[in-house]
Amino acid sequence: MQDPLKSPGNMLTQRKFMPKDGSLTGHELHTEAGKAGPGLKRDTLYFVPLGGLEEVGRNCMFFEYNDEIVIIDMGIQFPEEETPGVDWIIPNTSYLEKKKKNIKGIIITHAHYDHFGALPYVLEKLGNPIIYGSLLIKALLEKKLAEMPNVPKMNFIPIKNHDRVKISQNMTAEFFGVSHTVPDTTGILLETPGGKIAHFADFRLDYEADDKTFDLREFHWLRQQGVDTLLIDSTAAWKDGHSVSENVVIQNLEDLLKKAEGRIILSTFASMITRLAEVITIADRIGRKVAINGRSMKDNLEIAKTLGYLKYRPDAVIPVEEINKYPDNKLLILSTGAMGQDNAGLMRIVTGEHKIIKVKVGDTVIFSSSVIPGSERGIQTLKDNFARQGAIVYTNQELDIHSSGHAPGPDLAIVVETCKPKFVIPIHGLFFMRSANIQNFKKVGFPKENVILADNGQILEMSKEKITITSKTVDSHYVMVDGLGVGDVEAVVIRDRKLLSQEGMVVIIMSINRKDGRLIKNPDIISRGFIYLKDHTPLIEEIRGKLRTIVGQVAHGQKTDPDYLKDLVRNQVGQFLFTKTQRRPMILPVIIEI
Repeated sequence: MQDPLKSPGNMLTQRKFMPKDGSLTGHELHTEAGKAGPGLKRDTLYFVPLGGLEEVGRNCMFFEYNDEIVIIDMGIQFPEEETPGVDWIIPNTSYLEKKKKNIKGIIITHAHYDHFGALPYVLEKLGNPIIYGSLLIKALLEKKLAEMPNVPKMNFIPIKNHDRVKISQNMTAEFFGVSHTVPDTTGILLETPGGKIAHFADFRLDYEADDKTFDLREFHWLRQQGVDTLLIDSTAAWKDGHSVSENVVIQNLEDLLKKAEGRIILSTFASMITRLAEVITIADRIGRKVAINGRSMKDNLEIAKTLGYLKYRPDAVIPVEEINKYPDNKLLILSTGAMGQDNAGLMRIVTGEHKIIKVKVGDTVIFSSSVIPGSERGIQTLKDNFARQGAIVYTNQELDIHSSGHAPGPDLAIVVETCKPKFVIPIHGLFFMRSANIQNFKKVGFPKENVILADNGQILEMSKEKITITSKTVDSHYVMVDGLGVGDVEAVVIRDRKLLSQEGMVVIIMSINRKDGRLIKNPDIISRGFIYLKDHTPLIEEIRGKLRTIVGQVAHGQKTDPDYLKDLVRNQVGQFLFTKTQRRPMILPVIIEI
């Protein structure tokens, strides 16, 4: 049977799962300008994305100049269908770990896990460098680190808008505010020997008080600074139209909540703190008590309230345990799990596993969030199961009950036209999302050749006059977190999990005479996820006949090499079953020598 790892086009041959051949390791020395060498050139600025340019999530990148490295973001990614059993996917920091003494700081742009959630897993490996971010990020990180074993105490420097920080000898950052779905989201103007580089974090255009005019003050400020390169969020670059005003969303949500006759279950991301606070305020105004279902959502709201980001009456929120004290038309349940995660609050409700909250006929279930690519199937299943149990389901496809935190294409064109950069590097998104910016920016006269489309792991050489994607790379393939294991689930493990989930498994147990190598008894055959044995007795007998033939071919009255016999059984029975069923179950031979 052909190894799926080596089959052309198999997902495990893709670069997101496999190391890049010839990638820099971090041990290479810098070479002098004008000289060839395996490492990077001295006195040259390099930009390296480690994640977020071939997926949504896992956002991480760094700038390197001589012996100085500045990292921006260190996020997680939700698992994909191709990564069964995995909790998170995080950036590959193997190159940075070899150069940890050169890391001058990690800037976290905002308090969403796809931008800071990987820090607890890599902080010690990177030498525990200084972290720059908002007070909200600091509090959320402290909470997360307290739950992790053997993690060093972090070195954190809080920043606010238009703070100016000299991070290293040659790199200075000035922070500016952008609008997103979490408070204190921070853009970065990084002054480097390779020019002034603006990183927008995740952002959308905010509106003036009239809800019709965009607030472009920070972008005009950037233009005045003379920005050379924009790193621009492209998650929604392929979408048409303009950002929806949060005021419109809140009004639509309030209208929807008012007309709901029974209980309301509203789900969104636990990190969308501003939206959560607005929903609590609306619920209080229309006479509904709010119960929070999901530990991460409870923690985030408590932290944000302690820091003064949120304000609502203490008795507006009740414990989940008290929901049965109130009539259904006086209740609103905020829950995690809007992406259909198996272990999250919403899934536990719909499957009946939640100890207190059960679906009732007439419940209004509202999904107030965007769909993360790869989560579509889980969300569809979730909506379908709620509807089957008599709930009324609403999403932002029917009503504007969610304003994306990511600016669509026409808004991105407005930003480019306002800032007047020389170059744009689209970040945060799949290739089709990022490449949509070529057409977006063409409409405002920005040249196609100055839109730089890079991939994870590529090393870009940057100057004020030119950006070049070099032939050099660093490893950026997936590092997977599975329980307490970080990075120990590799491509071979994922291949086996995929094979088991798709084709099943056949275990063959053979008792062999140690002296002459012959079968002592009929082989035992166990099937899991392949066939139901009682319904396929003829096929089982054919397998046993095949096994007797294989053993007879290698047993010549002398001891048989068990490993050799296992390989024969694995290959020949695998081929036999494929011929019979057109399926390739995993074959696990067990040889017992007696």
